[in-house]
Order: sequence, then C-alpha cells, then structure tokens
Amino acid sequence: MNYAKAKELDPDAIPVVDIRSLRDGSDLTVVARALDAASKNLGFIYIEGHGIPADTIAAAQDSAIAFFRRSAAEKEAVRVSSKHRGWIGYGGAKMYDTAKADLKESFVWGYQDGAGNTPDDHPLRGPNQWPDFDPGMERHAMEYFHRAHDVAHHLMRGFAIGLNLDENFFLRTTDQPLSRASYVYYPPQPAEAGAGSFGVGPHTDFGVLTVLCQDSVGGLQVQDVNGVWLHAPPIEGTLIVNVADLLTRWTDGAYKSTPHRVVNQSGRERLSLVLAYDPDPGTVIDARDVFGRGYDPAEEAITCGDYLVWRFEKAFSYRKPEDA
Repeated sequence: MNYAKAKELDPDAIPVVDIRSLRDGSDLTVVARALDAASKNLGFIYIEGHGIPADTIAAAQDSAIAFFRRSAAEKEAVRVSSKHRGWIGYGGAKMYDTAKADLKESFVWGYQDGAGNTPDDHPLRGPNQWPDFDPGMERHAMEYFHRAHDVAHHLMRGFAIGLNLDENFFLRTTDQPLSRASYVYYPPQPAEAGAGSFGVGPHTDFGVLTVLCQDSVGGLQVQDVNGVWLHAPPIEGTLIVNVADLLTRWTDGAYKSTPHRVVNQSGRERLSLVLAYDPDPGTVIDARDVFGRGYDPAEEAITCGDYLVWRFEKAFSYRKPEDA
C-alpha cells in the first residue's frame, strides 16, 4: 500500500505575488494584473506581504494544536452545531459521495462582532462555540479571522481592478459576511490506508475565495489542466490563496477553481489555518454584473447563501439524515 502520487511543482505554475503595494495603495494596477493572470491560469497564488503578524499566526497554531490534542470526550462539548460551528470529528467530512471519509478533524467558527454576537439568520451562520477548557482560544481565533479577512478584502479589490471593475465591486455586500474560518488537523496518514485515502479528498472549494496558512509539513497537492497532480509546498512567510467555485461562477469561468487534495505522508501532525471568504448570504452571484446585462452566462444567478447550503448538504455527514 502507498500514498497518492504527485509531481514536484514547476515554480511558474503557482506564482508568488507580493500584495504590499495593493494593501498600502501605492501601486494597485501591477498587483491587480498579477492576481488576474494567476486566477485565469491555475487559480492558486502564493501571497507575500500579506500583513498578518507572525505572532498572530503562531498563537493561532499553538491554540489549535492544543485543542486537537484534547480527548474526544472534551471536544465533544463543542461538537459542530446545525449552524456549522464547532468541532467536526475524524471522518466527519468527505468531498463527494463515493469518496472515503477525510482523514482530518476540524474546528469551525465565523464572523462575530466586538461583543461576541453572531447573526443567526442563515442555516450556515449562528453562535460560535468556544471550549471552556481554553479561555484564550476565542481571542487567538478571532484575531486570526479578522487579519485573514482583511487579506481577502484586499485580494477581492485586486481581482475587481484586474477585471476592469470598480475596486469595491466584490465588497458591496460584506457587512455581515458568511465567511468561515477553520483549524484543520491532519494526523500522520498511514501508508496502509492506500492511495485512495486522503487528508482531504480531491475537491474544489465551495465559496468565493480561500486563504490558507500552511504549516511547514506540506501535503497540499493541486491538479493542473492536464489532470496531473502537483505538490504545492509551503513557502515560508507566504499564504496560499485559491479561487473557489462561487468566484468562478461570478466570472463565468474566467477565474479557475482548481481541484486540490491533501496527502499527509510526513509522519507528523499537519495543521492548516483556513479562511473561506464569502460575502453576505443574500449577495447575488451573477456574471452579468461583471460582464454587462446583455451577457449570456453559462449559469443562472444564485445567492451566495443558497449555493453554500446546497454544497454543504453534500459534503458533511452531520448534515445528512441518519438513514441517508
């Protein structure tokens, strides 16, 4: 038995883009062009100059690892709610119907205001769940969430400029975003599990944009246009971001949402900090808003919230009826 195979990454396949001049406003156009070009190719980009302090990342990572090392009985107190907030245990997700369950655990939370309140107006949004055994976890998680969300906002501005739109085009409905963040923990993957087992099985991401902070372990693999799987190793000091399905739909396929997976063959624990960026749930995803009202897109308009509910029902076992 062995692991799923992948080739070493061609350095040109996933570009490294420094977004400092986008963040500070000194040169929007150069960065926007680079983001636009990368999104029309493989849809994955290494991001330098993202502005998230190293100590913010380290605090989130330490808090996450401490959480996942707790017993299942302790974590059960924050088991995932019907609003997709909390702990999803080992084997609780799979990316398509015939796939094996993913070899991972997750802890999911989302937007909340300064008083800790969260809108409870959508099937995928409600109160965050924080464990009593770690009173600092909420502070570290929310600090990372807000920092990563700022990065996503800058990137969405860059994409809009690259598409010759107003720079705030994608940010017009973001007062109460449907964004989720998650700590994702991958124990060492045993070789005897076979090449058909994955930390996360092959999939494309559901929403608008994913912002990923990898640790140093590696394991992310991306599929190119020829169907070849490539390693996407961590690059120190960078985040890796990828176009997700709703941004592909919003741009009528111009921006590519690319299949990817995780194979943790390192023999060590692997941890990812993930932000799944999405605007307010009522945001209408319609390519005609990008290309003009006379444009004939491949897919009809849909709200962000409705699309995500449909995708979540397919991927997470806790959302399925017991006899399904």
